[in-house]
Amino acid sequence: MFDAKKLLDQFLGSQVPGLGGSVRDRAGEAMQTARNNPMKTGALAAVLLGTKTGRSIAGNALAIGGLAAIAGLGYQAYKNYQSGQAPAAPSDAPSANNPVLLPPAESGFGPASPAGSNEFVLVLIRAMIAAAKADGHIDAAERALIMDKITAADVSGEAAAFIERELASPTDIDALVAAAVTEEQRVELYTASRLTIDPDSRAERGYLDLLAGRLGLADQLVDHIEATVSSAKTTLSQ
Repeated sequence: MFDAKKLLDQFLGSQVPGLGGSVRDRAGEAMQTARNNPMKTGALAAVLLGTKTGRSIAGNALAIGGLAAIAGLGYQAYKNYQSGQAPAAPSDAPSANNPVLLPPAESGFGPASPAGSNEFVLVLIRAMIAAAKADGHIDAAERALIMDKITAADVSGEAAAFIERELASPTDIDALVAAAVTEEQRVELYTASRLTIDPDSRAERGYLDLLAGRLGLADQLVDHIEATVSSAKTTLSQ
């Protein structure tokens, strides 16, 4: 079995070939690389996650790792929901001075939790691909284009075959929901799905609403996840 966490990092652009230096430096370099040569950014960062709409994840999320970014945003939304705070505003977006924070080890989020197992990270990747397919735009020709970009992003072998199968297979929302057995996992699964798309079509919005309902997430919690993820996205031109 391939390393799902490494693949998720490539999806979110944190393991772009040739990047080094500090967390802050890598984040800046990753953004510049995405501008200059999208074919060398992470697989979904270039194809499914942000650059197709000119948007990406703000602050240090590109550098701390895909699972850490998902866990950090999910934990932030969950914590604010539990404390009764209002959903995040755009001014609360992560930045160099206000980064996405790693969740505490005992929080149930992130690498030290069940949500950090290789098996569940595969579920998160499946959820991201399912969200990307929600508007029905990925046909055979686009799948071929995506696989070309995945090859250029240095993804190969079992990992590439896994992505190709998921792109070609019908979405099994029952399996996705069943794999999220804790509330923290359910939050992370929805957060990963929402990170993948900006729901600007009825199909995408309908898919996310269906997913939230099937996961049993409270409406106010979904509002917090939506606001936290939305505020964490920034235009590549910034």
